[in-house]
Amino acid sequence: MPLTMNREVFITCAVTGSGATQDKSPHLPRSPKDIAESAIAAAKAGAAVVHCHVRDPETGAPSRDLKLFRELTDRIRDSDTDVVLNLTAGMGGDMIFGGVESPLPLSPKGTDMAGATERVAHVAECLPEICTLDCGTMNFAEADYVMTNTPGMLQAMGRMMTELGVKPEIEAFDTGHLWYAKQLVKDGILEPDALVQLCMGVPWGAPDDLNTFMAMVNNVPDTWTFSAFSLGRHQMPYVAASVLAGGHVRVGLEDNLMLDRGVLATNAQLVEKAKGIIEGLGARLMTPAEVRQKLRLTKRAPRG
Repeated sequence: MPLTMNREVFITCAVTGSGATQDKSPHLPRSPKDIAESAIAAAKAGAAVVHCHVRDPETGAPSRDLKLFRELTDRIRDSDTDVVLNLTAGMGGDMIFGGVESPLPLSPKGTDMAGATERVAHVAECLPEICTLDCGTMNFAEADYVMTNTPGMLQAMGRMMTELGVKPEIEAFDTGHLWYAKQLVKDGILEPDALVQLCMGVPWGAPDDLNTFMAMVNNVPDTWTFSAFSLGRHQMPYVAASVLAGGHVRVGLEDNLMLDRGVLATNAQLVEKAKGIIEGLGARLMTPAEVRQKLRLTKRAPRG
């Protein structure tokens, strides 16, 4: 099919993530203060949206601590920099089996399974404009680890997000995830003008070859808005690929630590590099206000 390039593009910066990257770069932020400062710097560099996880400030391990999310949210909202806030809701579905011969009981090290209300508690507390909804269960890199998102769990979480007035960003790691996301819309759990992030090259989801990418793009309904990313050295090529395919882009240290071979990046540098690619293609960057209007988002004021 012919390409329809997107001429008005928003950048999402995925600031820190939940992967075991905390000791691989001094630029990866850990504390709410550092994550907020990195997010604000990314916004000043051109990101209209910041996608945020939180980490234990001491160890850098991923966390679901409500107080950390609250501090992060307040710091971003209290700043003089406007940016759309997108919080993860992907934590709390981590299942690590005991091994191939004795899968049960589950390993206590790394298993973190929580109910739907608990998984969305920080979203209800902080009320970001956007939060993520990982739309499927997947084998996720490690030998005995499963990222768990059952249909029942997704229905419950999707309803909560919609009722809170927070727009779910569907995280689609494979074509089946898009299939189920369309069912959530059909069932009235998600709004028809859905937002989806195409997550390419994440083991063992959709590989990041262009044929698979276009298969994903071609499964996104016309009324939806899509963005896309890939990992590591393919992060910047996917900036161009997504724009050319009609989408928006995501960059950031969650997905890639390097600016160039042997050069560790900051979030702001990755956004600046993506901005250069987008503008070089003849597109322009959207502002946070334009993104809110396009996606029908509700901006919450700082706490008094």
